[in-house]
Amino acid sequence: MLVVDDHPVTRRLLEVQLQREGYRVLSAAHGREALERLGEDFCPLVLTDWMMPEMDGLELCRAIRGREWDSYVYLILLTARDALDDVLTGLEAGADDYLVKPVHPMELLARLRTGRRILDLERTLKERTREIARLAVTDPLTGVYNRRYLMEQLPRELRRARRYRRPLALILCDLDHFKGVNDTLGHKVGDEVLQEFTRRLGGQVRQGVDWLARYGGEEFVFVLPETDLAGCLALAWRLRELVAAAPFPTSAGPVAVTASFGVAALPATDAAHLGAEALLAQADACLYQAKAAGRNRVAGPEGGTAGRDEAGNNPWPSRPPRPMAGRPPKE
Repeated sequence: MLVVDDHPVTRRLLEVQLQREGYRVLSAAHGREALERLGEDFCPLVLTDWMMPEMDGLELCRAIRGREWDSYVYLILLTARDALDDVLTGLEAGADDYLVKPVHPMELLARLRTGRRILDLERTLKERTREIARLAVTDPLTGVYNRRYLMEQLPRELRRARRYRRPLALILCDLDHFKGVNDTLGHKVGDEVLQEFTRRLGGQVRQGVDWLARYGGEEFVFVLPETDLAGCLALAWRLRELVAAAPFPTSAGPVAVTASFGVAALPATDAAHLGAEALLAQADACLYQAKAAGRNRVAGPEGGTAGRDEAGNNPWPSRPPRPMAGRPPKE
């Protein structure tokens, strides 16, 4: 907590008393110094005198309430003024509590405990609010972002890429024959496969840059800011190998899994201002091409190459992919 008082003896007595009770105490001689201390080392509890030079207690209360802080600041105004009008003036300035000098040490500690309870409630409320917000954009099974987040955030990523003229790419991936896993081994095992799939893919995320979202069912989207088409294709190829490299551990035993990948990237000259849905549609068309070529493949726009599959075949088409009439199921 922060103790603010221009009288050095009073300030020192309060410091000693509060330190004895387990508080980590900072101090300041006036309001301006108190604001500087708060900016350097945030304190959620502030005990301040009213009458001080440079910036008095009322001005300090107003200044604290006028700023944004990491969490709530509980303010206690300590003064010899005991008239009702003075109490009201202090509370209207932003103080949470008001103590009249001389204050009994036990009363001060009781008021501080009240302040701590309020701060604990505020902290709990913020944590629950953050958790609710997180759950609203998170897929409950896999823990990655959900479709809602994808459709809200991808347009923002596109705008940012255009504004700063930076590359942006995405990978649409789909588990091969996933319906067969559910039908033969059950949905519980299917859920375990999806969780392991996202765990393997999530290990390739650049923290604070890339992000992964569940598009629906067994389809997932890897969004890759600061990544061009060549880099995107190389990552998709690596992801394909990572999925197929070893069977997935499940409660029914190891399950061999493969996946297909479709790649799309923001064009260098995006005259048409390609939207999120159009970019996803391009990746979706490439994904269908990978499925039609035999699955366990990566498909991208014309010119994209990043290696060959186990049979020595180029996994990317030699021409731009096109949606096929009567498109077959992706599984």
